[in-house]
Amino acid sequence: MSLRWMLAGSGWADCIVADDQAEAEVTASYITAAPEELLTATARLVLGEEQTRAQFEAEPTAFRWNFYRGGNDVWVRLLELPDGRRHDNAGTEVWSSWQTIDTLARAVIRCFDDVARRYDESGYHGKWGAPFPRLELEALRTAWRNHTARPPQPE
Repeated sequence: MSLRWMLAGSGWADCIVADDQAEAEVTASYITAAPEELLTATARLVLGEEQTRAQFEAEPTAFRWNFYRGGNDVWVRLLELPDGRRHDNAGTEVWSSWQTIDTLARAVIRCFDDVARRYDESGYHGKWGAPFPRLELEALRTAWRNHTARPPQPE
C-alpha cells in the first residue's frame, strides 16, 4: 500500500492511495483537519479499535475513509460523497483494500514523514494554512512501535 499527500495550492491537497490492484486520487481542503483525522484514525486501529473513519472535505464533495479491523487486518473503504453530511449509502466507493495493520500504519507514517521532508513544517503551514500534524504523526508512530514490539496475539 502507498499513500501520497501533495499540497496542490493554498489550503488544498491531493492524496493518492494505491495498492497492487488499484489507485484513487482524492482531494482535501484545509476547512477540516483532514491529515489529523487520517493519522488519528490509523492510530486508533493500531491501538485496537475495530471501526473508525476519517473524512476529507473537498467543498462540497467529501471523501470518507472507513476502516474495519478484523484481527491484524484492516479493510479500508474510501467513498466519495456529494456532501460530507450524507450517509455512507449516498457515497460511491472509489477504492478499497485489505491491508495488515502494520502495512497501513507504515504507509501513513511514511506519507507524512515524506510531507515533512518535502515541504518542511513551516512551508507546510504556509501552503496548507494549518500547522503540520506533528502531534498526531508522533502518536501514530508511538502506537505502531508499541504494537510491533508486542508478541503476536492469538486471534
